[in-house]
Amino acid sequence: MFTGIVEEVGRIAAVEPRASGSRLRVEAARVVGDLREGDSICVSGVCLTAVGVGPGGFWADVSRETLERSTLGEARPGALVNLERALAASGRLGGHIVQGHVDGVGVIRGMEERGGGDWWLEVEAPAGLEPYLVYKGSVAVDGISLTVARVEGPLFSVAVIPHTWNNTNLRAARPGARVNLETDILAKYVEKLLSRMETRREKLTVEKLREMGY
Repeated sequence: MFTGIVEEVGRIAAVEPRASGSRLRVEAARVVGDLREGDSICVSGVCLTAVGVGPGGFWADVSRETLERSTLGEARPGALVNLERALAASGRLGGHIVQGHVDGVGVIRGMEERGGGDWWLEVEAPAGLEPYLVYKGSVAVDGISLTVARVEGPLFSVAVIPHTWNNTNLRAARPGARVNLETDILAKYVEKLLSRMETRREKLTVEKLREMGY
């Protein structure tokens, strides 16, 4: 589990195609301090497993499905990626619960500097994610925990403070850029529970009660 608080911006050093997907070599400094082979690490919102760790970086294998469902399928050497190690049991949940399971790829439609280093981003979410995007709710954009400031159909907006801007790959983003999106896991559980309750109510009709002898 992750929190969406980016620890470091790494750089993809190499992409090695493989029969089952690809292997990424990521240049990093801070996160490799205590990273071990087999540890989980979030790479721009995608939970990967470090298959090798060395001075200045780590390697991670990416499956075909992950390549197809995230922007890692478009990754090229030199690209900036947000990095976060898995949350320790004694750690603080500074952002929100992020699983590293990408729900879909969105597109940045607008970027506006609001002064003082603050930015306003408008992102278009893919079909199917709109129900999980709510005003003041949480969303992970490329692994960054952000708060939804506005929702208009498939478009949602987030405010980005200077610290987040300067310490994530958003500083290199441009309109049209594709970003990994993960909606709040709590919203998904709530939806499932409510849908089950609704289904049970629909089944309990007058005709059904009569059939049951009432």
